[in-house]
Amino acid sequence: MLKLLRKIVRIGRVTETVPLGAGPRPSLLLGAADPLRGSVQIRQVDAGSCNGCEAEFAAAFGPVYDVERFGVRLVASPRHADALVVTGPVTRNMAVPLLTTFEATPGPKLVIALGDCARDCGVFAGGHGVAGSVADFLPVDLEIPGCPPTPDDIVVALRRVAGR
Repeated sequence: MLKLLRKIVRIGRVTETVPLGAGPRPSLLLGAADPLRGSVQIRQVDAGSCNGCEAEFAAAFGPVYDVERFGVRLVASPRHADALVVTGPVTRNMAVPLLTTFEATPGPKLVIALGDCARDCGVFAGGHGVAGSVADFLPVDLEIPGCPPTPDDIVVALRRVAGR
């Protein structure tokens, strides 16, 4: 705890905007003609994660990073979404709900695998309840690496999706 407090004092408040080219680049698999531009509505799906990615994803929408200023919004229903952000490896219990959510999302739609676990099962690979990665079940358009990825990486990726 003391180590974290020292880091907070050393770094201070982080309120500056994140430049588009800053930080590590997410693996963007989209083609040159991206299907979404402008305002992007996102539905987040936890397919069986440890909640580390969800915490960083929530921080990206918080007051410090404020990704909503770039036209990215969270929605409660997949029927209103343009993109699905999936976190964690797909567990046996979440495989069918994930597919149902994907089918309920109108096209054109994107699937974003957030974190190492969503990309390749991460530390949960080979686990009893793990059915596979997100790419084993859905066509993944964008991968954001990290365990968990930083809010900066998430903001950069979502800005690229929104075309800003």
